[in-house]
Amino acid sequence: MPIEVREKFESRRLIKSAGGSNSSAELAYIVLGTDNDIAARDALEDEAPANYANLPRQSVQVEPLGPGLWDGVVRYALSGGGGGLPTGESTFQFDTGGGTQHITQSLTTVQRVPAPGMVAPDFQGAIGVSADGVEGIDITVPVYHFAETHYKPDAQITGAYKGVLFNLTGKVNGDGFRGFAPGEVLFLGASGAKRGSGTEADWEITYRFAASPNVSGLSIGPIGGITKKGWEYLWVRYSDQEDTAAKALVKRPIAAYVERVYESGSFAGLGL
Repeated sequence: MPIEVREKFESRRLIKSAGGSNSSAELAYIVLGTDNDIAARDALEDEAPANYANLPRQSVQVEPLGPGLWDGVVRYALSGGGGGLPTGESTFQFDTGGGTQHITQSLTTVQRVPAPGMVAPDFQGAIGVSADGVEGIDITVPVYHFAETHYKPDAQITGAYKGVLFNLTGKVNGDGFRGFAPGEVLFLGASGAKRGSGTEADWEITYRFAASPNVSGLSIGPIGGITKKGWEYLWVRYSDQEDTAAKALVKRPIAAYVERVYESGSFAGLGL
């Protein structure tokens, strides 16, 4: 299978300096068709332009996403002093594209329409009920993706600090963070590149997050009083019950479960 390089929709992040000229840019790609990191990087380097927005290419980076799948980033900046913003500065990006969640219960059954002479069974909000189970559907749910790029002194980016980033990846905030309540923010990881050399060296590090709201007072069929933090998982247990009006055996919710699937951590360790 040939290696394929595709530019992402959210690519082409461009930063303009205070003087009005472009100071740095970033193109984002997906690389498919190889498990070799060197081959993935070389294919990305061949595909990405040598210059973009009047800026020369500074770095080509790939990170594994899965078998034969790579996340690629190509950065552009003016040479000399590392390009981009000065040490200590930051940039921020966000999108509210949302995420996908599989649900088996609706908020409300708007209508039940039976065949002539029949009574439509009441499944109490269960979706896609069959004799074997409850199929459910995939819906778009609120997920707020945001990223922060910070330019940090070389002395701060120690092996211990990189270990903190590694250990916090895949954890939710144990305390309030960026205006979000505990449990609402998931740290997706960080990527960094060193700029310059010697005493002028610093690091450009991008931190990626996703936020999902905590909710309370949820109801599922006859079950009420459910509280769920943003990144906890809610699922429903069903049982066969008799619908006397429809004279049919139906599946109805009998219990709701909220599961903690992510560990929590202190985001203070990120030093943001």
